Amino acid sequence: MVEFRIFTEPQQGASYEDLLAVALAAEAGGFGGFFRSDHYLKMGSVDGYPGPTHAWVTLAGLARETRTIRIGTLVSPVGFYRPGPLAIAAAQVDAMSGGRLDFGFGTGWFEAEHQAYGLDFPPLGARFDRFEEYLEQIHGLWTTPEGQTFSHEGRFHSFVESPALPKPAQRPHPPIIIGGRGRKRTPAMVARYAADFNLPFTPLEEIRPAIERVEKVCLDRGRNPNEIVKSATLALCLGAGDAEVKRRAKAIGRDPDELRVNALAGTTDEVLTKLGQYAEAGIQRMYLQILDLGDLDHIAMAGADLIGKLD
Repeated sequence: MVEFRIFTEPQQGASYEDLLAVALAAEAGGFGGFFRSDHYLKMGSVDGYPGPTHAWVTLAGLARETRTIRIGTLVSPVGFYRPGPLAIAAAQVDAMSGGRLDFGFGTGWFEAEHQAYGLDFPPLGARFDRFEEYLEQIHGLWTTPEGQTFSHEGRFHSFVESPALPKPAQRPHPPIIIGGRGRKRTPAMVARYAADFNLPFTPLEEIRPAIERVEKVCLDRGRNPNEIVKSATLALCLGAGDAEVKRRAKAIGRDPDELRVNALAGTTDEVLTKLGQYAEAGIQRMYLQILDLGDLDHIAMAGADLIGKLD
């Protein structure tokens, strides 16, 4: 059975109220989770008004205003944060939600947003070095037994007898999402830490090879690869007929034929057929990217037409 989650891109233009409405619609529609990107700068020709919302402030609010749906980022970039404060923020959001947080973390890729908000953006190798160290430190803070302290001497940050508090509600820690198509370092990090291996906007023919790379590293390191959910992220443009598909594609500035190739687009039967192909390739969870956050009917339709339809 494929699980479905809603994924949003609020940097394109959304207030907290917009995100709350989508999260509540996703919860009412039976989706397994509401996730948001963690970006500070819009992309493309949209105006991005009223400007970016902070991912972890947003999640703290949603933690108190939703009841059942899982929440998280897909994913927070290493350059936005320091590991200690991020571990505290994520643990608090997990507690505020009653243990419904999934922690998505990655290297980041969008240089312009770092420049726009005064953040360092070293080359990819250096960002990955930070990602590895930060995740080791965050994991260490969360898993240090209560009453003990955490120390770690790192290249970028060091911890000296930290009380390693607060603890997340989920023990030993929230599920960790790691994504990407890297061939060496990414599979190693997934095998070490991840509960969810995410392949964002990945062509069907690349899904199985990427999963196999992760499975091989898991087996080499003595981890059961079945412990890791294999997920994908694709944009959704669903319609009862061709006219509705075209209307929804126009609303997000995309061509319906292009969306049929690169996303999940078309009638329910078309979308279910493509979803079935991803499931056959090994995908167990799909993050549906919703780009028109004002179209709550789209979310309701997706919930009714897609959830529970794939074994």
